[in-house]
Amino acid sequence: MLGFVTIQDHAPGAGDRLLTATAERLAAAGLRLAGAVQINTEPAPGCECDMDLRILGDDGPLVRITQSLGAGSQACRLDSEALTRAVARTESVLDRGAELLIVNKFGKQECFGRGFRDTIARALAAGIPVLVHVPDEQLPGFRDFAGDMAEHVAAERIEDWCRTQLARPAA
Repeated sequence: MLGFVTIQDHAPGAGDRLLTATAERLAAAGLRLAGAVQINTEPAPGCECDMDLRILGDDGPLVRITQSLGAGSQACRLDSEALTRAVARTESVLDRGAELLIVNKFGKQECFGRGFRDTIARALAAGIPVLVHVPDEQLPGFRDFAGDMAEHVAAERIEDWCRTQLARPAA
């Protein structure tokens, strides 16, 4: 019940757009979703894009997960406190009863045991299917986490995979 998608289109934000569109269609069909999808704001010239998370199943504001570090900075712009807030809001939605968890990315934070990693494990333990995007560079860390429990899902089959998981009887 752990599906992961890798994106062959390496254009910036391709995975984010795919999961966002999928979540929108599934929510419009009446499915109760939890999780987060990433919205990238086009940057001003000479700047990096800002990244926000939209918490699925939550009417609250977007969560900006990047921080401005000033001109010329090469450090990671991830705001770990903001990511922690996004995770807490997602877990609140899970507590209210979600049918599917969608996570924008199994990234470096998850590989290090932080971010959405525990939320993913919690959903799986509760029998809630999980769909996550895994960038190529994070595949080894994801495989360490998931073992043989994860199923690769082709990008064009994401919605079919989700609906199949939801049609299965609870374990």
